[in-house]
Amino acid sequence: MQPTNGTPLTLADLRKEVLGVDHLIPLLNGTQRRYVFLDNAASTPAFRRVMQTIEEFLPWYSGVHRGVGFKAVLSTNVYEQTHHAAGEFVGADPEANTVIFVKNSTEALNKITHYAKPGPEDIVLATAMEHHSNDLPWRKLCKVIHVGILPDGSVDIPALKRELAARAGKVKFVAVTGAANVTGLCNPVHDIAEWAHAAGAKIVVDAAQLVPHRPVNILPNDHPRHLDFLVYSAHKMYAPFGIGVLVGPKDFFEGYEPDVVGGGTVGYVGLDEVEWAGLPQKDEAGSPNVVGAVALAEAINILRSIGMATIAEHEQQLLAYAISKMKKVPGVRIYGPTEDLTNKVGVIPFAVQGMDHALVSTILSVEGGIGVRNGNFCAQPYMRKLLNVSQEEEKATRASRCDAPMLPGLVRASFGCYNNEEDIDIFVDTLDAIVHKRYEGTYTIHPVTGMYVAKGYDVDASAYFRLFNPFVHSPAGEEVA
Repeated sequence: MQPTNGTPLTLADLRKEVLGVDHLIPLLNGTQRRYVFLDNAASTPAFRRVMQTIEEFLPWYSGVHRGVGFKAVLSTNVYEQTHHAAGEFVGADPEANTVIFVKNSTEALNKITHYAKPGPEDIVLATAMEHHSNDLPWRKLCKVIHVGILPDGSVDIPALKRELAARAGKVKFVAVTGAANVTGLCNPVHDIAEWAHAAGAKIVVDAAQLVPHRPVNILPNDHPRHLDFLVYSAHKMYAPFGIGVLVGPKDFFEGYEPDVVGGGTVGYVGLDEVEWAGLPQKDEAGSPNVVGAVALAEAINILRSIGMATIAEHEQQLLAYAISKMKKVPGVRIYGPTEDLTNKVGVIPFAVQGMDHALVSTILSVEGGIGVRNGNFCAQPYMRKLLNVSQEEEKATRASRCDAPMLPGLVRASFGCYNNEEDIDIFVDTLDAIVHKRYEGTYTIHPVTGMYVAKGYDVDASAYFRLFNPFVHSPAGEEVA
């Protein structure tokens, strides 16, 4: 398979395929530098060919389903094909599984809990590694037991097996991440699936951090190692246009009222009864995000053209290179494995001794032109385990905002398939300067946002992107220059 806009890509082509990869940004010292984006675990930039495909599709865009006009028929056909592409990418059997488009992985996981309908006494086995999105939706409905983690940040697999064996027949679901967004550690999801099935449970895999970086195959539904449910998001795989993917068995969703009802979800509506539409329509309420689906399908085309195994190998090499260089910087502590990186995607959480994580990330940005992320990464229980935060410390640092700088946290650098060794060199050189106090700025905490700011560094966003045109509207509706 190749991208719709041209010849097959190679790994060497990827960098020029990323929009904005060479954009210059202002630094505190008045100079400019090419932006180094190392926050791909949060969201990736868009592929250039994804944008080109959207531009080619938009003249043909129309509302999908039920329309008989040429553009409506064409758009419907394209939209249905995108479902197939999203399922095929992870090995889903279209006869046995449905592919439901949602906004993101969070919505997908909430949809699964709606259909699961666990009761207060039902048990869901989760890990202490989970993103809030694969934890909190379950907590609303049932009893969640969290399997702990080991000192290196990995899940305590023997403990997970013991819990499943001890609670066989009582555990309804096992909720587990494919790759942790904090440490990049990958879980043996097919092994866990086999153990879960033996105990009478189904497995739900949050693959948002896994699918963009490794080959994934859910396996046939009757396979003992089959992944029952898998979710992933386009915004983490170079198509940030507001769509997520839920793959699951058709019989799980059929025959039940959807979680969101209205237009597009029904076959028949009377004053006293309703018949729901078939899958996936009944679970894609309202006018769907056709453009987002097209963007996702083209991103999948691009990734498959290069090969997920090739991408995984490249990112592993980057990970090893970055860690080897970071180890040479005194006062930098890397969390998670630093030797055997086999079961780890390109995510490096770290701390600088004696410095606030929020300050470190701010200096990296303002003086190095480097985009990273800091804080708890929507995984507060996991972070507190990694940082050995005591219950007393936890109570003392509770905050009303999850991104509050006073919360214990880390800095996270994360790679995409387009990053290279030059990006890492710039990052590590700037990190070394921070450690040795060679940064120039004076930093204070903003009284309103609570974030660090550099004195004298004021960026006018409108100089780089203006959302509205330079006209204002008078009360009478006349445009005034």
